[in-house]
Amino acid sequence: MTSRFDRELYRKHFRVTIFGSARIEKGDPRWKMVHRLAKMIGREGIDVVTGGGPGLMDAASSGHQAGRKDHHTLSIGLNIHLPKEQKMNRHLDVKKEFLRFSDRLDNFTQLSNVVVVAPGGVGTMLEFFFTWQLVQVGHISGIPIILMGKMWPGFVKWIKKNPLRNKFISRHELDNIFVARNEIEAMEVINDTYDEFNKSGKNISANMKKYRIR
Repeated sequence: MTSRFDRELYRKHFRVTIFGSARIEKGDPRWKMVHRLAKMIGREGIDVVTGGGPGLMDAASSGHQAGRKDHHTLSIGLNIHLPKEQKMNRHLDVKKEFLRFSDRLDNFTQLSNVVVVAPGGVGTMLEFFFTWQLVQVGHISGIPIILMGKMWPGFVKWIKKNPLRNKFISRHELDNIFVARNEIEAMEVINDTYDEFNKSGKNISANMKKYRIR
């Protein structure tokens, strides 16, 4: 029998995946920023996808639940089984647990029309680089990847100073990377992409050049 999660993999619906730290607690400004973004996403009738756990994942799931207007808009959680068990948060409509990070990452990319990368550590960086590489080599479409928050300007500076300057990457490989200071700017890119998706089925946010890496 096909599970609800498996049915979602093949349902044509616009979804935003939010990656971020499990260690950031409620009350932190970064938690509130993700919660506000997810609330706006839910209000637009867009599904949200997270890792399903605590921290910023819970901020996204709970914000989405607070913002949405109907039960057709879903919060989807892709949890990972770890030695120190990461419990799923209680704001998920559809959930699945994975034993392998690689399987989980593949499912993230299959579900995503936009990816938002909030502040986080090794796991968040893994999710970002995995998505970016699949776009780079053409294994998935050129979905927007939004780096949101104050963590990223130094990282972007490093990318330009090292891999780009040394020609390990090309300028055009940065075209789908966007930098947003806050949830308002991130939502501009999401809405622009959503409009394009509804018009033509394409995933690229062509009009948001002001947030691209220069």
